[in-house]
Amino acid sequence: MIKNVFVCALCIFLLYACNKSDANSCTTVIGQPTASEVTNLRNYLAANSIATTEDPKGFFYNIIFSGTGADTPSQTDSVTVRYKGTLTNGTVFDSTASGITRKFLLSDLITGWQYGLPLLKKGGVINLYLPPAHGYGCISLPNVPSNSVTVFHVELNDF
Repeated sequence: MIKNVFVCALCIFLLYACNKSDANSCTTVIGQPTASEVTNLRNYLAANSIATTEDPKGFFYNIIFSGTGADTPSQTDSVTVRYKGTLTNGTVFDSTASGITRKFLLSDLITGWQYGLPLLKKGGVINLYLPPAHGYGCISLPNVPSNSVTVFHVELNDF
C-alpha cells in the first residue's frame, strides 16, 4: 500500500515538474545525462572500486546473472521484479519485501530501468547505477534528494 502511494506520488510530481514552463522546470528527468552527471557517477564508481559497464546512454550497470531464455522485455511488457533502491551513501529509499515481487509496465518506470531491464532475460539480475537524468532528476522525493545518483539491485522474475 505504501509503495503504491509512493509510485502515485512520483507520477504526480513528474507530471507537475515536467510540465512547468518557468526557468525552474525539471528538464533532467528524461533525456541524456549531462557530462558532469556521468563524470560524477564515474568518479563514485572508481572511488568505491565498483566494476561496471558504461552504456552509451549514460548509465552504468553490472549484470550479475543474464537470465535464461531467448527473449528480453520490451517497453510494452509488464515486468515482475524484486528490487532495492539506494542512494550512494547506502540509504535504502525503496525495496520489495523479502520474497515479494512487484509488477510494473516497463514504459511507466524511470528511464534507467527502461534501458537496463532489456539487457536481461527471465531470471536475470542487474545492478543499475543511474545518473539523475535516468532516475528522478531534479525532483525531490521522500528519502531521495533532487539530482541524486540512484543505485538499484533488480531481479527480473518475469515479463
